Amino acid sequence: MIDQIRPAAAQHVPSLLALVNRFAAQNIMLPRTEEGIRRSLPDWLVVADETQGDAVVGCGCLVALTPTLVEVRSLAVAESRQGTGLGGRLVTALVDEARIRGYEQVCALTLRPAFFERLGFAVVDRWSISPKVWQACIYCPKFHRCDEVAMLMDLTEVHGAGEDDDRGSAGWNRLLKYGAWQPLKLAYQKKPEKRDG
Repeated sequence: MIDQIRPAAAQHVPSLLALVNRFAAQNIMLPRTEEGIRRSLPDWLVVADETQGDAVVGCGCLVALTPTLVEVRSLAVAESRQGTGLGGRLVTALVDEARIRGYEQVCALTLRPAFFERLGFAVVDRWSISPKVWQACIYCPKFHRCDEVAMLMDLTEVHGAGEDDDRGSAGWNRLLKYGAWQPLKLAYQKKPEKRDG
């Protein structure tokens, strides 16, 4: 039987939370809270194993960063299902959902860039992605020593003649165009201060 990818439902929350946080405990992804998952439930896709009480064996969600840019976040596949192509199918389904919702670009921060490259993403400079990513990242314990690679997939065709040349760049918005994200970039590059005490 082929695993079916479907929208997450309330009954999936406990096993979805357990799957994501099991990988978070290994520093593979950031942890999620039950409240956060419930609040964003319409943005999650899951694969649930009906033979295991509908336990989630694969998941991922979309997080809007700008009106045109969305992030694939919390992509996880249970160890028993890894190597079966399920992760790739989940990303493809999330990208399809992003297209349906009208997004122009999909990004991801990952420890496995080759996986995303096989699916059509390209490695980009992390600062070329919307600064909204970094508004969330600033709370990450790995903020000053981030080891994730920024990936981007452009869902649009070539922009028409006469459009602003900057618009085709990753996560383009007015903040990037005018360099308003520079203070955040400097904060990212600064090493944390050691406090006596």
